[in-house]
Amino acid sequence: MTLATAALVFASATVSASDNNKKKQNNMKTIELTKADFLAKVADFENNPSQWIYKGDKPAIVDFYAPWCGPCKMVAPILEELAAEYDGQIVIYKVNTMNEQELAADFGIRSIPSLLFIPMNGKPQMAQGAMGKEDFKRIIDSVLLGK
Repeated sequence: MTLATAALVFASATVSASDNNKKKQNNMKTIELTKADFLAKVADFENNPSQWIYKGDKPAIVDFYAPWCGPCKMVAPILEELAAEYDGQIVIYKVNTMNEQELAADFGIRSIPSLLFIPMNGKPQMAQGAMGKEDFKRIIDSVLLGK
């Protein structure tokens, strides 16, 4: 192997490692939940119907959506971007209301998207309708992260 070839191999390995590190840094994605997942990871409202007890270790957003919903389709890529931007600070969950009709009914979801904002302390807050990225960031920073 010549010196030039060795330098080329080293340079491409360095770029590849750098790309992998970038992917690892922002690899958080939204997480799809079933009702069983919700009860295990978010809140077991069936066993604690009179009291909200959040099970997570980070503030969260739960997006109640349907795959046919236009505004939901507009919000979805924003939530993916926010999941990456706030990786390690918050968790973003998604609930497909077509597949999880019982869970949607449990939360009284009548319009979509409906978004449940869950701070670490205090009661969750529900918002309905599509929002822009700046609105999400404002709510995340003030309500969920207390900035």
